Amino acid sequence: MKKSLVLAMAMALGVTASAYAANPFSDVPAGHWAYDSINKLAAAGVIEGYGDATFGGDKLMTRYEMAQIVAKAMAKGANVDKLAAEFADELDNLGVRVASLEKKADNVKITGQIRAHYQDNNNDKASVSKLRTRLFVNGAINDDWSYTGRLQNEQVLAHSNAGEDNDVKLNWAFVNGKLGGAAVTAGRQDFKLHTGAVVDQTVDGIKVAYGKDIKVTGYAAKAAGSNDSYTGKSDDRVYIVDVAGKIGVVDAYATYYKVDGANAAKTGLAIDQDIYNVGFGFKLAKDLKMTGDWIYADHDTKLDENGYVVGLSYKGAKAAKAGSYGIYANYFDQPAATMLKHTITGYTALTSAATGVALVANDGFKGFEVGANYALAKNIVAGVKYYDLEAREGNADDVRTLWSEVVFTF
Repeated sequence: MKKSLVLAMAMALGVTASAYAANPFSDVPAGHWAYDSINKLAAAGVIEGYGDATFGGDKLMTRYEMAQIVAKAMAKGANVDKLAAEFADELDNLGVRVASLEKKADNVKITGQIRAHYQDNNNDKASVSKLRTRLFVNGAINDDWSYTGRLQNEQVLAHSNAGEDNDVKLNWAFVNGKLGGAAVTAGRQDFKLHTGAVVDQTVDGIKVAYGKDIKVTGYAAKAAGSNDSYTGKSDDRVYIVDVAGKIGVVDAYATYYKVDGANAAKTGLAIDQDIYNVGFGFKLAKDLKMTGDWIYADHDTKLDENGYVVGLSYKGAKAAKAGSYGIYANYFDQPAATMLKHTITGYTALTSAATGVALVANDGFKGFEVGANYALAKNIVAGVKYYDLEAREGNADDVRTLWSEVVFTF
């Protein structure tokens, strides 16, 4: 490196003769003419030595290496206009190279969530405590397409099978992107439509959405496994068409579900069914929102066909904002045939006190849920909710569930 160049760079950064006493390079003696300047540039992060703690001052450098030093000095606020002009081409090329490296470094991102929850029921055998860990992998395929994966593990902390940890499962693995004017998501994913009163579960399927103000979305899927199926069989099929948009100040939607041989686990019958769901949401006041669902199930059984859900919510905790909070309440009245896999976390295995028959399997449940959530700190949210549910028909005891959780995101 030329003497004039070192001095010019040091002056641009405002070096004084005794700016730094410590010498980071073993081959730059204290009496060297560039000692103070080199120390200043090194301390400012403008120049770096080699891995063996030497500076290598007698070695030649390329114009790209010089451009990199100029770029670092400029980032530190140095007045290096003449140097920038001299190395303009190299700085442009370096900028392209750095941007490319940064883009590549951001190509794959890993985030995570840890949830500890305790569920207490008035049926002691159903009380359980679990720790769930999720890792999300997001990778850019190109400017229009990306990949998302989710690894999940659940540890049972308190239950009849306490200590038996589940294996880590890849329960999300899908690509999403643009195809023409449509947004496409294909692979193993969660289908949760609107309030989740009809379906909220993991499936192997495809979702295609088109439109902005009025969005039309088509879904086709099969259950992702026996634990996530509608009937206990992994080859169940569901086809969905959803239309959603705004009518004045009201968010509205209408959804049609075509289900092949579903709901045997809940109804005791393998039935084909058509489900129609109409819902809405609107603000009653600032931060206060009301939602409602009417659900009709068309099937060839004697089961009830009409169900509904109404809800109120005020604000809502945001993980990124410490101190934010929300409260909510919902009331359910749903026959079994109006739901495939409900989003509810309350205990619904209601049985007749007289016969022990699972009445909820034949006619669904009704009751209410109230809950609250609060951001204890950034990315740490606590929540609690209480359910009081009963079978829609028959002599079954009420089941009350207290669910509490703390969710950490990173």
